[in-house]
This record gives sequence, C-alpha cells and structure tokens, in this order.
Amino acid sequence: MTVTTTRATSRSTPARDPGLAARFGGGLRDRLRGGFGLIGPRHGRHTLPAEQLDALTLPIGDDGVVVGVDTTGQPAILGINRPTPYDVVLIGSLWTAQVIALRAAATGARVAVETGRPQAWMQMVHAMGGGQNGLAVYEVGRVPPQGASAGTPVLVVRDCGMRPPRGRVVSGPWQSVLTLLPYLSPVAPRLIRQARLVGVQRISPDEAAELSRTMALPRTDMESLPTLPDGVTLWCGDRDRQYVMTQPTDAEIGLLGTPRRMD
Repeated sequence: MTVTTTRATSRSTPARDPGLAARFGGGLRDRLRGGFGLIGPRHGRHTLPAEQLDALTLPIGDDGVVVGVDTTGQPAILGINRPTPYDVVLIGSLWTAQVIALRAAATGARVAVETGRPQAWMQMVHAMGGGQNGLAVYEVGRVPPQGASAGTPVLVVRDCGMRPPRGRVVSGPWQSVLTLLPYLSPVAPRLIRQARLVGVQRISPDEAAELSRTMALPRTDMESLPTLPDGVTLWCGDRDRQYVMTQPTDAEIGLLGTPRRMD
C-alpha cells in the first residue's frame, strides 16, 4: 500500500500538473529545476507585542560549576567548560580552589593540579579514588598534555605559590586554567590582565588599594575587601562584579573542613 500511494503521488506532483503550472507561471518549473523544492504551506506568524516581552520566560540557564550564592541568594555559576580559552585568577585560599576543583570534577571535567605542595591535595586524590576518577596531581612544570575535548573538558589548577612560572599547559578549547595566588604578588598584574575572570578574597588594605588601581575597582569594593568573611569572594568579569558566598556541603566539610582564608 505504501508503494502504491507513493507512485500515485509522484504522478500528480505539481511539476506535471498543467493547472498548477499555469497558476504559478513558469517560475514554479524554474524553482523545481533549481532544487528549491515546492512552496510550503503558509501559516500565521508568531508575534509578541513589545509591551509583553517582560512576561516572556525561557527555560534556559547557565551551565557550569556552582561556586556559591550571590547577595540575593541565587546560585552563582562559574562556566569553566568552554570551547574557547578561559583563564581564571583566584587571589584567595586553597580551600576555595579545592572546592572549585571538587565541583568541577563532579560535573564530569578532568582536573589536573599543578602544585608545589602535593601533600595538601593528597586527601582529595585518595577520596576520589587515587587519581583515577577525574583528579590528578603533578609537580610544577610536569603537567602533560591533557587532550581536552567537548566530551572530556579539563580544568588545570595552578597552585604554584606567589610567583607561578609560566605554565607548559595553557588554556585552550575545553581547557580552562585557574591560577591560585595566596596574596597579591608581583606577578598578579600580568596574570590579571590575561584573565577573563578574577576572584578576590580577603586581602590587606594596602593590597586592596593596589588591586583597585590595577582593576579600576570602585572605592566601595576597595574598602570592603579587607573585611570579607571567610568563604566570600568578589568575582570580577569583563563587565560586572559579584560577591559570592561559597557554602560547603556536608561531604565537602568532612573532606576539606569549613571555609577559611588562611591555610
């Protein structure tokens, strides 16, 4: 029955119907020969008056790592899995960097840690199955190529002290790099200029004044940085700034302890 119907339809296609050919003129034959196909059915357009745009909501949200909540209590998302290079600088605590690494691994990313203090990361490695389940630790300058792809994105965490050397493994498609600085070091201005996102936790008033000049921060932010509680980070992107409180889960507290600025 299907074959019969198809044959019957093919015999009465508009290309061979004289009535249709006359109605649409020679343009129909030219369209068919050019490969554009038949003119489809005409439907009314879906329109929305401008005054109703505010009522339009779409089920679209950010994709990434939840690094905490903002000042309104909404989740703050760090989108580290990107098809373009993405560099992040965190002037803050090892604790915060480790929480980000844990949560990145939980989203399916592989985490490569370049560090001069591997003992500080060993507890995480053991908890995650000895480096076989998304997190591996390397000595400074010994991170091998990670082979990042859309299916296996990578986060490289550089925990290399106040003056991290230039990394052998840099950011690229599906491979982001987070550089941790415990304080505002002499290399911070260069790293900040290269970064797409900068996170700043509690620093001294002198450091806050210097950072304010480097990043053109408002006076209110400069004055607040020396007073930030443990676990609070000021995240600064290209066009916006956001204070975020990182709230650990029970499992994270059991593994890493409570939020702290000093390690």
